[in-house]
Amino acid sequence: MLAGAADDDAARVKMILGADDGYITPKVDVRGAVFQNGKILLVREAVDGRWTLPGGWADVGDAPSEAVEREIREESGYEAKAVKLLALEDRKRRHPPSVNEVYKVAFLCELVGGEAQTSAETTAVDWFSEDNLPPLSEGRSTAGQIRRWFKHWRRPDLPTEFD
Repeated sequence: MLAGAADDDAARVKMILGADDGYITPKVDVRGAVFQNGKILLVREAVDGRWTLPGGWADVGDAPSEAVEREIREESGYEAKAVKLLALEDRKRRHPPSVNEVYKVAFLCELVGGEAQTSAETTAVDWFSEDNLPPLSEGRSTAGQIRRWFKHWRRPDLPTEFD
């Protein structure tokens, strides 16, 4: 790595961490597992060209269920209702390293309307079977997580998972 690039990275980390003047707490990433005809809804991220469950950062003032419903609508065009908390996980236990500490909150969501529509953040919207997943944006959603959400969808009596 070039010395200038390392300096730029260090300056970026310092700027990110320096912007928070309070007690450092995890960010909250919400993801929605929406199913239709035995397939799960995924969106292709504009930033890396890979696929993920629709979702993103929860906004201050939003309940987590409202945040995931908003993210699904904004990123996919579909309307969904959060019906079950699938998991609350520490991102660093299942995903590549990140500058931020992140709690990932996954919901099982019921499709209630809308139609496929991309956004400034997504370049495609599609439905995938469990055995035919596309290349995933591993920092957002992993194949292991998606397999677990299929299991919860088939067996709604399973308890919420957590770290």
